[in-house]
Amino acid sequence: MKKLILLGSVSVLLMNCNKKTETPAAKVQTDTVAVVEPVVDTLGPKSFCYMAVTGKDSVFASIDDNLGTITGKLAYKNSEKDSSKGDITGFKSGDTLKLTYEFQSEGTKSKRDIFFIQKDNTLTEGIGAHKEEDGQSKYADEKKITYKDGQKLEPADCKVVTKALK
Repeated sequence: MKKLILLGSVSVLLMNCNKKTETPAAKVQTDTVAVVEPVVDTLGPKSFCYMAVTGKDSVFASIDDNLGTITGKLAYKNSEKDSSKGDITGFKSGDTLKLTYEFQSEGTKSKRDIFFIQKDNTLTEGIGAHKEEDGQSKYADEKKITYKDGQKLEPADCKVVTKALK
């Protein structure tokens, strides 16, 4: 019986010694170059500059669009009429900029509605009858505003526009 126990113990010992210990495979690290693309801010304000020249008259606009809320500056420089310069505020509705123009002309502060259609990188000013309401000149009927004969402002260099707006 002792021989049998001794023989069984030796057998178990030999089987355990012959077992291969498995080692985990080494992780292979590859040399890769990370391509970092510039982050494009689609949520921040967008700035645009426009200009129109008709004969000796010109219009300059600097517009900041912050998710549809519009702010900026606008100046009409006329050769034979009164010029005006001031701030614009409003919002974008579809392709229409619905703005209030607060400006100085002949030493008097005034406010008036001014709408632009924004298509193909141009702004076209809306033409329509105005009425005086609460000290502000507003369009009499927004549905009767036409844009075909309005002044067309083309994209311009912001340095030139900013200089003209000073």
